[in-house]
Amino acid sequence: MQTILALEDGRIFRGKGYGAKAECYGEVVFNTSITGYQEIFTDPSYAGQIVVLTNPEIGNYGTNPEDIEANRPYIEGLVVREFSRVASNWRSQEVAEEYLERFKIPVISDIDSRALVRHLRDHGVMRGVISSLESDTEKLVAKARAIPKMDGTDLAKVVTTKQRYIWDVGERSHEPTEVVGVKDAPPRFEVVAYDYGIKHNILRKLRADGCRVTVVPAETSSEEVLALKPDGIFLSNGPGDPEPCRYAQENIRRLMGRVPIFGICLGHQLIGLALGGKTYKLKFGHHGGNHPVKQLKSGKVEITAHNHNFAVDPDSLPQSEVELTHMDLNDNTLEGLRHRNLPLFSVQYHPEASPGPHDSHYLFKDFVKMMEEWRGGSQ
Repeated sequence: MQTILALEDGRIFRGKGYGAKAECYGEVVFNTSITGYQEIFTDPSYAGQIVVLTNPEIGNYGTNPEDIEANRPYIEGLVVREFSRVASNWRSQEVAEEYLERFKIPVISDIDSRALVRHLRDHGVMRGVISSLESDTEKLVAKARAIPKMDGTDLAKVVTTKQRYIWDVGERSHEPTEVVGVKDAPPRFEVVAYDYGIKHNILRKLRADGCRVTVVPAETSSEEVLALKPDGIFLSNGPGDPEPCRYAQENIRRLMGRVPIFGICLGHQLIGLALGGKTYKLKFGHHGGNHPVKQLKSGKVEITAHNHNFAVDPDSLPQSEVELTHMDLNDNTLEGLRHRNLPLFSVQYHPEASPGPHDSHYLFKDFVKMMEEWRGGSQ
């Protein structure tokens, strides 16, 4: 079916439609990962966004129930150069088109994705519409301009869990079934994880490193969390602008110094705000599994997975309290911080690496070590 992508600045792309015959709306961003499209589809941090994948062929290894990061896709729509209707992989159980159609996610393919990505890099991310229902491009551009902007939008409340639950699933093996899987460490620590849009592989990593994880809704009060007697608090990734999430910032302030805290992505931004810093929106964000990040103390460079549109302004943080730990080598944005006196640290990127490289898995062990030291010091 003929499908149109219309951007708010009037740029039009025409291509073939797959998945649902529908119309979707969102901020158009691009992701440079080579593999891991199913993890991207289901990452709650993409709520409110149409995703352009720069890898020219998508869908060729199908989908399966294990590689999801949430119980459904969160992308609003998908833009690709070529969309495979054939899956060839021993783990595949459903072709990508059927998977997205089942959740009413529209796809546009056979467009010049390189031209689209260059346009977004030059002019910044912008709102857009994918439609297989409407052929009037002027109407579609008008719809794109009417979409609420991501700036000032709290989406953590939209994607968070509605009720508390226990996560007890550890790391997976991607080997054939007759091969023994990964052994999880026995649970030694009680961790409460705030769900602002948490990914399953974060929970798997925490469990594998010996944490029993209780996941709570985004607006859970600090008093309710402390009543669970956790050894540590985890602040998750999530979509939208961190600034309007004032309930989360206030809870973090009340928890700082009471228990060790580790934040990723939106959790990192919320920590920055709770410490008195400021955040700002990037021109086209960081989305991909190939971003170089430098550890400022050791000089070591990690290749990391990213998915964020906002960043913490390092100059806004109180230098007497906050140590900057990681920096992005592409654009010098802040990628990590640590409190100088309290058990608290965070990173902007995604050490759970799903999809992405595994260079940053050590951060989960650093969190466990912090809890060990805190528990030992409090006895």
